[in-house]
Formats: sequence, C-alpha cells, structure tokens
Amino acid sequence: MTVTIFLGALLGPMALGVPIAFALIISGVALMMYLGLFDAQIVAQNVLNGADSFPLMAVPFFLLAGEVMNTGGLSRRIVELAMAMVGHIRGGLGFVAIFAACILSSLSGSAVADAAALGALLFPMMLKSGHDPARTGGLLASASVIGPIIPPSIGFILYGVVGGVSITKLFLAGIFPGLMIAGALCATWMIVARKEQFALPAKQSGAVRLKAFLDSIWALMLPLIIIIGLKFGVFTPTEAGVVAAVYSLFVSMVIYRELPPAKLFHVFVAAAKITSVVMFLVACAAVSAWLITVADVPGDLAKLVEPLMDNQTLLLLAIMGLVVLVGTAMDMTPTILIMTPVLMPIIKQAGIDPVYFGVLFIINNAIGLITPPVGTVLNVICGVSKLNMEELMKGVMPFLIAELVVLLLLVVFPQLVTVPVSWLGH
Repeated sequence: MTVTIFLGALLGPMALGVPIAFALIISGVALMMYLGLFDAQIVAQNVLNGADSFPLMAVPFFLLAGEVMNTGGLSRRIVELAMAMVGHIRGGLGFVAIFAACILSSLSGSAVADAAALGALLFPMMLKSGHDPARTGGLLASASVIGPIIPPSIGFILYGVVGGVSITKLFLAGIFPGLMIAGALCATWMIVARKEQFALPAKQSGAVRLKAFLDSIWALMLPLIIIIGLKFGVFTPTEAGVVAAVYSLFVSMVIYRELPPAKLFHVFVAAAKITSVVMFLVACAAVSAWLITVADVPGDLAKLVEPLMDNQTLLLLAIMGLVVLVGTAMDMTPTILIMTPVLMPIIKQAGIDPVYFGVLFIINNAIGLITPPVGTVLNVICGVSKLNMEELMKGVMPFLIAELVVLLLLVVFPQLVTVPVSWLGH
C-alpha cells in the first residue's frame, strides 16, 4: 500500500503537468499524511538539508565549466583536432563525433552540453558532406550520452551523494565502460554508414595535425589534470569542479581569448539557470528520500524481488529493465534522485558492489536521455538539426541498440567494470 500511495502521488501530478520538483514534494507529503507524520517543518527542513551538501557543490562548477568550454573555444578545438586526425577516413565525420564526444565528456560531464556543442559544430558539416540527416542526428545524440559516463560526471556526483558512495571510485569506474560505448558506436557507425554516398574531407598533412594538436593541448590537459588529481588524492571531486571551472575560464580568457569579459556575465547566468533547476530537484527529492526510508519502501520492494535476491545477474537485469522503462518517461536527474534511495538497500542486501551498480545505473539513465518522449538530448538535437522526433528516432535506433548491448555485457560480465578499477589502484 505504501508503494502504491508513493507512486500514485508522484506519477499523478506529473501526468497533470506538475513540475517534477513539486511532484516530489507532493509524494512526500502524501506519504507523511498516510503515516500520520505530517509536519510542515519537517518538509522545509528536508528541503534545506537536501541542498546543504559539500559534494553537491561540484555540480554548479562542472556546469559552469561546460558553459565556458562551449563559449570559450575549447569544445571547438576538440572537434577540429578530431577532424584533423580521423576526418579523412570513410565515415570519418562520424568517428570525429564519437572521438570528440569522449574528450568533451571528460571536460563537462553533461550530455546536454555535449549534444549542443556536437550538434552545432558537426551536424551542418556532416549534412554538407552528404550524410543522411536522421542518421547523423542519431549518431550525435547517441555519442552525447557518453558525457555522464566518462568522468567527471554530474550523474555520478548525484548518485554518490544520495547513495553514500565514493564519487572518486565512481569516476574511475566509469572510464572503461564509457570507452566501451564509444567502441560500440564506432562499430555500429561503420555498418550503417557503409551504404551512404558522401564526400570525404581531404587527408590533412602532418603539419596541420600537429598544429591542431598544439592548438587543443590546453583543452586536452584538463581531463588529465582531473583524473590524475583524483587518482592521487590531490583534490576531492568537489574541488575538481572548482579546478575545471577556473582552468576553463583561464584558458578561454587568457590563452584562447575567445571569451571576452563582456560575455562572462551571460555565461554565469546560463550556468546558474541550469544549476538552479538541478539543485531545486535535489532539494525537493530529499523530502521523498526521507519518507521512503521512514516508510520502508525499499523493504516492500525487496519482498517483490525476493525470488531474485540469490541471483545477482537476474536481479540486475530486472532492475535495469525497470530503469529503462522509467527513463522513457523521466529525465536523468529525477530518476537518480528518486530511485537511488529505493534501490540502494536492495543492492546492498543482495551483496552487489554499489560502485559497480552505480556505473550500470548511470549508463542506463544516460541511455534514457535518447529514448522518447522525454529524452532531453533528443530534444536538443531536434532543435539544432530541425528534424522532427520521429525522423530522429529512426536514426538513433541502431546506436541505441548498440548501447543497450554494452549495458547487457556489463551486467553479465561485471569484471569489465571491477577489473579496470582495480588496475587504477582502488
């Protein structure tokens, strides 16, 4: 009954168009009234406590870094480097998109920011070369979801804060799975693009490639600084966000000089708007999270999946299937905030490593960004490309299947996540 009331109070307002943040508070209040615990002070206290977290301070800094990179020329130089290196091979612009997405993901941690950058820079270029518009949009959207997987990742930060899991370990655990998804996208692109007729860019000389590398070296240094700093304990994930923001500002304003002081205010405002949405969601989700614990919703859910508790693979497959369904109707941030406190006790009871589960969970949520009707990344690419959702979904389908296959492999073979992390010394 508790689960029914919680879901009904959450999904009902959402179906009526109530913003998710307010729906989260409504569901929490509904549970409080059902349990006879209603107190407006408890609601307010949980909202304040939900946003009062030092690790969450990484979110605004990484979002600011993403905005600065897109405005200050770092993202463009990454794409230009990829063009110089692999743009000339058959289907090269597609590989450029995937290569650039991997590097951009290690800069911003946001799929939406990467989608905006890749779409604006590469979609017109690929269209001009003769690539199919829907397939091009599908590739760009699918490559963008690598953003929340390869560190730094805002999704990992939220999951780590809500679930009480080491964010540093999550960051390091996301590297190899992110590269696996990139490899799967490359293989899929080779298959779907071989029948297309398109113009190939000219092969660049060694001098041009060297110039592109030297021009982008300041941007390439940032992911190395972050990963090495986290690996050797130089700074925490929160401090890594500050480093990313300050470094990107310095490079954009002093080295590349593409971000004049006059534009700085608009960059800060854009980052603040995105941050306010994320942090308000986090704060409101704290009300539901507290009530979920008090009402023992995880205990009720554990009884439903009790037959699967002895088989970790089947349990994970069932949970991943549930998250895929939720991802079609809900954005990444609220899904993490709502489902993490529900699923974490079950995961621990089943003896599953929370870091390993976190990687699967975030990959699944990232894939949800390219599933209709809510897929945020799909909407960004639709806006950039002027494609309608139906056309874009046809183009994204082969790549979506490839990413789901990688997720399945990670569920069946957990060593693909755990072994690389052990190599990194954790």
